[in-house]
Amino acid sequence: MPQNDPTNSLPSQTKSPRTFCIAPMLDWTDRHCRHFHRLLSKHAFLYTEMVTTGALIHGDHHRFLQYNPSEHPVALQLGGSNPRELAVCAKMAEDYGYDEVNLNVGCPSDRVQNGRFGACLMAEPELVAECVARMKQAVAIPVTVKSRIGIDDKDSYEELVHFIRTVADAGCQTFIVHARKAWLSGLSPKENREVPPLQYDTVYQLKIDFPHLEIILNGGVTTIGQAEAILQHVDGVMVGREAYQNPYLLTEVDQRLYGDTHPVLSRAEAIRALLPYISGQLALGTRLHSIMRHTLGLFHGEYGARGWRRYLSEHGNKADADEAVVLQALKFTVPDVY
Repeated sequence: MPQNDPTNSLPSQTKSPRTFCIAPMLDWTDRHCRHFHRLLSKHAFLYTEMVTTGALIHGDHHRFLQYNPSEHPVALQLGGSNPRELAVCAKMAEDYGYDEVNLNVGCPSDRVQNGRFGACLMAEPELVAECVARMKQAVAIPVTVKSRIGIDDKDSYEELVHFIRTVADAGCQTFIVHARKAWLSGLSPKENREVPPLQYDTVYQLKIDFPHLEIILNGGVTTIGQAEAILQHVDGVMVGREAYQNPYLLTEVDQRLYGDTHPVLSRAEAIRALLPYISGQLALGTRLHSIMRHTLGLFHGEYGARGWRRYLSEHGNKADADEAVVLQALKFTVPDVY
C-alpha cells in the first residue's frame, strides 16, 4: 500500500476530537504556544510538552500544569515508568481540568532513557500496561499512549502488535504512533526524527488489525492535504514541527478536517487577536520574547517574513519590550495597516 495514497484506502473513520493533533514538543509547545495555536484552529487537539512525574511530585507542579482555559481540548503528556507516581500525576492532570493524559513511550533521548521512560519502555510492554492500568484507576479522563513502531532490533510487526495488544488489554483505547522506529544508541533525538524511514503502512495495518482502537499517525506530515489522505486509513493525524515552524497551516484545519465554516483569521488578524493575551501576560511578569518566539514562523513564505522575524528577535528580548514591538514588527508585513 503506497504511502499517502488516498485511492487505496480504508473507508474514512468517524470524526474524533483527535482527528488533528499538534504534537508535544519539548521547549516548544508551552502554554503561550498553545494559546497562539488555538487562535488559528478551534478544533486541533493540543498537547503539552512532556512533563516528568518527578517534576510534578517534587517540584512546583502549578508551574507545569497551569494553562489558559482557551486551550481546550488539551492533554498533558507525562514521562515516567513508576505506576504509582504516574497515577498520582494523572490525578493532578484531571484535577487541573485536562481533557486527556498521555504517556510518553516514544522519546529516544539519552536523558529520557536514563530515567527509564520514553521509547525504551517499548521493550517492557507489561510495565507500560501496568502504568496505564494504574492511571485509569485514578482518573475518568482518557489515558492514551504515544509510541514508536519499534526500537533498535525490536522492530518486527509482531513485536509492535504484542505491545499494542498488551497495553490495550490494560485499558488504553488510543495510540498515537510515530511511524518511525527509534534507535536508542547511535542517533540523536533530531536524527531519530529524520533518519529512520517513515513506515505509514505499518500504522495503517494496526488500524486494520485493531479496528476497535483509535489509531493516530504521527511523523512527516507537512500539509493538510497529506493529512486528508492519511485520514482515509486511520482515525487521526498528529503534526509536529511543521505546525510550529509554519503555524498558519492550522487555519486550514477546522474547515477541511472538521467541517467548521467559521471565518479564517488573516495572519495580521491573528496577531491582533493575540494582543490582549500579551498584555495580560506582560502584567504578570512574562517577557515578550517568551510569547512571540512561537509566532516567528507565522509569515513563512510571505512578504515581510524576514523583517518580522528579525525585528522580533532583535527587540522582543529587551526587558521593556511590549505590544508596541509587536505592532512595529507587523509593519514589515502589512506596511499600510498601521
